[in-house]
Amino acid sequence: MPSRPKVAFTHLGCEKNRIDTEHMLGLLATAGYQVGSDPESADYVIVNTCSFMEAARQESVRTLVELAEADKKIVITGCLAQHFQGELLAAIPEAVALVGTGDYQHIVQVLEEVEQGRKVSQVTAKPTYIADETVPRYRTTCAPVAYLRVAEGCDYRCAFCIIPHLRGDQRSRPIASIVAEAQELADQGVQELILISQITTNYGLDLYGKPHLAQLLYALGEVPVPWIRVHYSYPTGLTPEVLQAFRDVPNVLPYIDLPLQHSHPEILRAMNRPWQQEVNDRLLDQIREKLPDAVIRTTFIVGFPGETAEHFAHLCDFVERHQFDHVGVFTFSAEAGTPAATLPGQVAESVKRQRQKALMQRQQPISLAKHQQYVGRVVEVLIEQENPQTGVKVGRSARFSPEVDGQVYVSGRAELGSIVPVKITQAEVYDLMGTTVIDS
Repeated sequence: MPSRPKVAFTHLGCEKNRIDTEHMLGLLATAGYQVGSDPESADYVIVNTCSFMEAARQESVRTLVELAEADKKIVITGCLAQHFQGELLAAIPEAVALVGTGDYQHIVQVLEEVEQGRKVSQVTAKPTYIADETVPRYRTTCAPVAYLRVAEGCDYRCAFCIIPHLRGDQRSRPIASIVAEAQELADQGVQELILISQITTNYGLDLYGKPHLAQLLYALGEVPVPWIRVHYSYPTGLTPEVLQAFRDVPNVLPYIDLPLQHSHPEILRAMNRPWQQEVNDRLLDQIREKLPDAVIRTTFIVGFPGETAEHFAHLCDFVERHQFDHVGVFTFSAEAGTPAATLPGQVAESVKRQRQKALMQRQQPISLAKHQQYVGRVVEVLIEQENPQTGVKVGRSARFSPEVDGQVYVSGRAELGSIVPVKITQAEVYDLMGTTVIDS
């Protein structure tokens, strides 16, 4: 039997996209395709694209153009394929197939059709699919870390966000399915599971009639994984029941990822966010009370249409008052098809960038002070990399999530993939330094 073609993958975008990539890799490898990451030797290059905002689209388009200029046969998957569909096949002759965000499970059939000389467009207008634990998956993260998708899509309609158009409405996986996959990952030696969806605190609403994140966390508490981290908590879903689950389940980290996007009531209303400043203030106080050791990460958008200097000053004061552990700041991107793209009072790009820089400068001394509190203390660190020249290991403590937060640089003996005690010796704005503590 002749060997099947070689397929190379290029992954762009978020961790939801990463899981789609991992399932496509698993499906193709199971079907006998040779998969890898080197486009040079590949017969086909699958580009899993992002279209969340303009900068991401530009990166996706650059990647596609570079591969087209290299005369590679391209399969375009992911959010850009879902967003622009037929336009891409027309604009890029080298593109042999298009696969939408709700159709990656068909990747084997798509390639089989392409091999027969057909151009394929496999894009469901309104995505409804979500993979479960039975779908093959080849992980692309470092060995001890895995993302675990609990739901897909979003029922909210924030004025700036195109995700519901690209990913569809929310659909959750049953608790038993998620626990089964978590157990499989634990059996593979995973030390940290990161729960993801568009709005994780809304998990289960579509299945059970009300959110079931607390029930899911208690169920996952039975899985032998040292760290479980929850991404994308939203204010209305961080109920006392959920906060109690964070407190009760030993392997659920007290790490609250809470994208607030702004603080001023007028901007929140314009964003069509389903809560207001007083909700945010009260909730943050409750988190500190219920989870005194909580690490709180948030993100904000600056330069939203109509944002005045007074609105921005309100946001800066909000950041100062609440002393977040980690803050990400994005400039508003006017996405075609979203209500915010045509709102009056669009803010100049130069002003957006100035505000982004100013808010990050406000946050930096707060982050540094938070980190300095750990100097002299012993914390657990998950070791993920090692510099072969210096022997210095790179990992994360429980207060750092992969890629979005800082790292811990560790001297001393430690095995890759292990969680080891480290005495922190130095703190910087984003990172910590320390030395392993060896039991005598």
